[in-house]
Formats: sequence, structure tokens, C-alpha cells
Amino acid sequence: MWEFSINLKEENLEIANIISNSLSLAVKSFEGVVTSNLENGYISILLGINEKYTDTFRNIIVSCITEIICTNFKWNFLDKRLYLPEHDKIGMMAFKKALLNFDKETDKFIVKKNLDLNKDLFLESFYHFKLQALKNKWEELITLSNENREYLISSESFIDLLKFLVDNLDICQEEISIVKENEGYKIYTEDEKQYLDKVFSEDIIVSSVIDLSPQKINLYCEDSSKAVNLLERLFEERIVVNKTNLKCFQYHK
Repeated sequence: MWEFSINLKEENLEIANIISNSLSLAVKSFEGVVTSNLENGYISILLGINEKYTDTFRNIIVSCITEIICTNFKWNFLDKRLYLPEHDKIGMMAFKKALLNFDKETDKFIVKKNLDLNKDLFLESFYHFKLQALKNKWEELITLSNENREYLISSESFIDLLKFLVDNLDICQEEISIVKENEGYKIYTEDEKQYLDKVFSEDIIVSSVIDLSPQKINLYCEDSSKAVNLLERLFEERIVVNKTNLKCFQYHK
């Protein structure tokens, strides 16, 4: 049996739970087990896999850790260092999500290049000591934003920059549909499955669409709102807005 452990500080319990849950779902197909324990301020996620699946499951671990670094760790990095004029909550959340996803494939390449699974992984140590080049890359992007904060005080300038970031994100979904209902927004992917099975509020719908980075958006709503207006401006030729016949989209509830 191939054994491996991923170790995190207790303060990163939420991230540890994400990793543990993700690997627990995957391990069922590989005759293995995932457990965790807390000791001396560290959470250890312990994995045991049938040796014939070692290479395959290594790749699963690499993908999981890479996503955690490029999403959770980068978000915390942005939160601590980004210093911009206060716009409305919708715009600021969208801007952070655009920065989070900007050049993400290069971020992932850097993480994978430095990740060595031949010995147990201490995630914070790996992040702080092996990924300095990645953090420098993020710092350059933040510094550029912070140094131009006076320019970004203008709402038009802010939206121009946000649109530039959105236009340069890799396409992740070919087509999505957004349905505005009284309680918020529902997003449906190409197979008409409701994205994450949740309703998105006015504050986070734009940033959630940026996460998906779709090639085409079908938006079904009866009335405009701040979020709808921002979606129209950011995605322009990629968005088709239907404000008159909501029933034309047959979606699943």
C-alpha cells in the first residue's frame, strides 16, 4: 500500500476539510482510505492507496493541491494586499475574482512544477518556500492595481480594467444560462443542470459568472439591476439578454 500525508496548520482547518472531502470522494475508486487527525497544532490528512493505483492517485492529489493553492491561497493573498478605492460590493467582488482567475493556467503550471510527492507534504511550508516565484507574480499584479488606485477612482476606468481582465480569462464554459427569480439568480450549464444547486445573490452573481468564464451567456430577467447592468457591460457581445419572455427557457427546478 502507498501511504502519504498532507499536513496543514490548525488555523487552516477549512482548507484541510476541502482537501479531505475532495480526496475522500476520489479514493473510493482506488481501494484506499483517507483519514485525518489533529495533533500539536497540525492537521494531518493521511492517505493509503493500493500500490497499483499510486501514479493515478498522485495525479489526483497534484490537481487537488494545485487548485487549493491557486484558489484559496491566492484569494487570501489578494485579500491581504489589494488596496483599492471602495466601489460597490458587486464590483469589488467581481474585480477580486477576475484577478484570482487571471492567468490561472500559468499559476497551475508553476505549482505543479514545484510539487514533489515523494515525501509527505507540509502545505504551508511548500507554499512559503517553494512558490516564491508564484507569489512574486501575484505581487506584480497587485502592485500594478494599487499603484493605479487614483486612476481607478473613476467608475468608468474601474470597469474598463475589469473588462480587460474578464476578456483575457481562459474560457471555462462554452455556454451558460442565468435565470433571474425573486430570490436571486440560478445558473444552468450546457446540460441544463443547475450550477452548484444554489441561488446566487445580487452581490455575488457577477463574480460567480467570472469564475465560470463562459463563451456565451443567455440571461433571462424581467428587470434590470446593478448586477445585470454590470454583466452586460463586462461580457458585451457574449451575452444575450431576454427581458420579455422568461418562460422561453425551460429549466429544471
